Amino acid sequence: MLLNVIATVKLGCRLDLNIIAHKARNVEYKPKVQKYQRRMIREPRTTATIYESGNIVCSGANSEDQSRVATRRYARIVQRLGFPVSFLNFKIQNLVATCSTFPVIRFCGFFTLHSYEPELFPGLFCSVIPGITATIFASGRLTLSGNCILEVLTILLLLRKF
Repeated sequence: MLLNVIATVKLGCRLDLNIIAHKARNVEYKPKVQKYQRRMIREPRTTATIYESGNIVCSGANSEDQSRVATRRYARIVQRLGFPVSFLNFKIQNLVATCSTFPVIRFCGFFTLHSYEPELFPGLFCSVIPGITATIFASGRLTLSGNCILEVLTILLLLRKF
């Protein structure tokens, strides 16, 4: 089950965050504390971090398509405020998926490749494919984090052997 998709996009122009904060709704901006804005939309339910350089980081979508739709909506909102926006370099940065289809896991099969310290953390961190991290718990719960959905599914199939 895909839980979170984090994507970035460049708008191709510099933004005045003070203007956006005064004209737009649902914006959280504290110029003395942070150099970015947070904005939320309801459909798809996501949160964007908007930077002065014109970069937007969108998180909270449940699929790659929802993430693309949400970033386009954020770009359109900024465009309606009078900025010359173009939608450039959309990229999925990270995917987080979880499942609990495994029976109780025996970690002894992983000891040759990875170390497991239950006194420090109850999960085993495993990185079989570069760029994909799996956290496996003894209860059978699995959390995958990476930047490509095909690689996440590949590691899921690899870990089913154990």
